[in-house]
Amino acid sequence: MKVSLIQMNAQHEKTANVRLAAELIDRAWELDKPDLVVLPECFMFYGGNVALHKQAAEPCPGGVAYSMLQEKAKRYGMFVHGGSLNERDGADVYNTSVVFDRAGNEIARYRKIHMFAITTPDGVVYDEGTIYKAGDKIVTFDVEGINVGCTICYDLRFPEIFIKLVNAGARVIVVPSAFTLQTGKEHWEALLRARAIENQVYILAPGQEGVYYEDGAPLYNYGHSLIVEPWGTVIARRGLGNGIVSAHLDPAEVAKARERIPLASHRRIPLLA
Repeated sequence: MKVSLIQMNAQHEKTANVRLAAELIDRAWELDKPDLVVLPECFMFYGGNVALHKQAAEPCPGGVAYSMLQEKAKRYGMFVHGGSLNERDGADVYNTSVVFDRAGNEIARYRKIHMFAITTPDGVVYDEGTIYKAGDKIVTFDVEGINVGCTICYDLRFPEIFIKLVNAGARVIVVPSAFTLQTGKEHWEALLRARAIENQVYILAPGQEGVYYEDGAPLYNYGHSLIVEPWGTVIARRGLGNGIVSAHLDPAEVAKARERIPLASHRRIPLLA
């Protein structure tokens, strides 16, 4: 399976973001003809303020971002994982991944479970709970015999969700993200490689990068989109800037890693609900 990850510097202008994402999907197809393309977290809207984030939310199906993803999947005959978008469901807004098959049919929808809510050492407050309602279900989907698990960004810090996805059959786990520059410099690659090693899966981690503005103040995302193989080696990487990183995934490498160190049969402490 060939995969392409899209890295973006999304801003608080929905139309421009959706157009940029569409152009990058087109470019990924022209360059690499992937079986699966994955966008970053919040590709359709980032920054601004709480009110603008909620205003940008759209029903799924029915919104322009959803429709663009669906059309690209159908046009190119590839699987499209929409990173995440702001999904409106009645009065609630969710940070949601939607996935389409080669015919443009929606085959998965994952609502981010863990909300990022911290105050950084320099006093910057992040609180996704002011925008989003948390999801409560793990989600996997099938790419022609390869089971793929869904997470979003802050989920990365909770290894139990990855174990649950592996128990559900995942051999690949996607982590579309908008990791802050401060935490990304120290934690991003370390956590992604750890999740790959301890779960013996491929990790696909496209990220937001660069400066954006929230309530007029500049903030920064880390970028450095990565693809990690089940032994923990980074096999593809992008530093900064809008663009694409691609690699071939070999399911046999998952089996090989699990044969070398049979973690599943060695686990002694059951996973708590």
